[in-house]
Amino acid sequence: MDARTASELAGIDAIGQAALVAAGELSATELLDAAILRLESARHLNAVITDLFERGRDQAAALDAGGTLRDGSAGPVAGVPFLLKDLGASLAGAPEAMGSRALRTHVAAESAWIVQRYLAAGLVVFGKTNTPEWGNHCTTEPSLFGPTVNPWSPDITPGGSSGGSAAAVAAGVVPAASGGDGTGSIRVPAACCGLVGLKPRRGRTSFAPGAGHGLEGLVNEHALTRTVRDSAALLDVVAGGAPGDPYGAPAPAQPYLTAIGHAPDPVRILLATESPFPGPRTDPEVVAAVQAAGALLADLGHLVESGLPSIDSDAVADAIAVLHTVSNAELHALATAHLGREPLEDEFEPSTWVMVREGFRTTGVEYASAISAVHAQTRRFVAGLGAHDVLLVPTLLTGPPPYGLLDQPRGTTRAFFDVEFATTGWTTLANVTGWAAISLPLGTTSAGLPIGVQLMAPDETVLLQLAAQLEAAAPWAGRYPPAWFGQ
Repeated sequence: MDARTASELAGIDAIGQAALVAAGELSATELLDAAILRLESARHLNAVITDLFERGRDQAAALDAGGTLRDGSAGPVAGVPFLLKDLGASLAGAPEAMGSRALRTHVAAESAWIVQRYLAAGLVVFGKTNTPEWGNHCTTEPSLFGPTVNPWSPDITPGGSSGGSAAAVAAGVVPAASGGDGTGSIRVPAACCGLVGLKPRRGRTSFAPGAGHGLEGLVNEHALTRTVRDSAALLDVVAGGAPGDPYGAPAPAQPYLTAIGHAPDPVRILLATESPFPGPRTDPEVVAAVQAAGALLADLGHLVESGLPSIDSDAVADAIAVLHTVSNAELHALATAHLGREPLEDEFEPSTWVMVREGFRTTGVEYASAISAVHAQTRRFVAGLGAHDVLLVPTLLTGPPPYGLLDQPRGTTRAFFDVEFATTGWTTLANVTGWAAISLPLGTTSAGLPIGVQLMAPDETVLLQLAAQLEAAAPWAGRYPPAWFGQ
């Protein structure tokens, strides 16, 4: 595979690459060789921390030999190279450190249900991407593997916790990579790296076979992509549940990839630019991007009105903090079981130790109260939207933040999240409520860096339809970062 062909393929999304294979113009092996070439040229980004090239080549060769890629029976992403986040996307037999020094020798015993769905759809897995320890941070700079570099600038974070996946997609290494989202961990990297980042609604995908949920339902898993149609196609791949799941989501009326071919009926959209949490005002450039998106949606026939749903920000922040302390105590237990001893001080990062030690002290009553607060604030949030169908807000309240801001210990877990929410603002409300939310790269700062605009709704279909309308009206596909392959 030559560099010119690899460069040309970098600009083609997953559906487009799969179509080349289906038409017989390229093989899955050739697509993989091109992706590996691009990955090798992007090593300086530190986006991929585990190479799985041989398993990828074996899988691609089996797909090429099987004939399903060209007989019409394969799906719309079959044969496409794909990367897995090193957290929540377990692949049996592959390393799985989850960003933690304590788990640096850990190997996954079984494949996550969502990974099984990816493989069944013909996605060719050939590596795992960098993530902060236990997904705790909305930045990706773990002490174990070092920081991932944002392809837009080495001075700004690619976001987190799916920052390695975002950087790989933004640089053109792959058209899509997996991600997970507990307080914004798909949407924050999407905003920082100029990508499409959809967090599905609660219950849309399964955490089988290893878990029923993550963070009491706050976590959802999906992918980072450059196009809306790729996000829709990948959601079709993973939508559904496994027996015994604690949550369920009603099946869509039609496949998401089909749905985005139709404009939605006019919807009522509530636009808010200021944060639901106390703190600094939203950056004026971000405000302008959200307002421009609102104006564009109004031009497309939707009713856009300004307002602000009501929540008790203290109750939300307290609940998020408590749920994370217990989750990190679980990390300590996992690491202890893996190591056969308790982790040493330098085997967890300082911010993790703050959460772990608070988790040891968290009572059952406090944990139950946090869960109750999540549900109570969900009802208050929904009531505050009134007759509106969709919420339009910033993804981040600022441009992409610098390194060293979102991963530092602050003395308490609540203080840690106060700093995070001063940057992320709205993202965690989608996790608390269980709503679907999507970040779209609709704006840029005066320095040319991406600005994400976020839409939230109870279901994914209307979000993807609106996103497809916005993508057609204000396309971003030709907007490449300085570290794009071949530049």
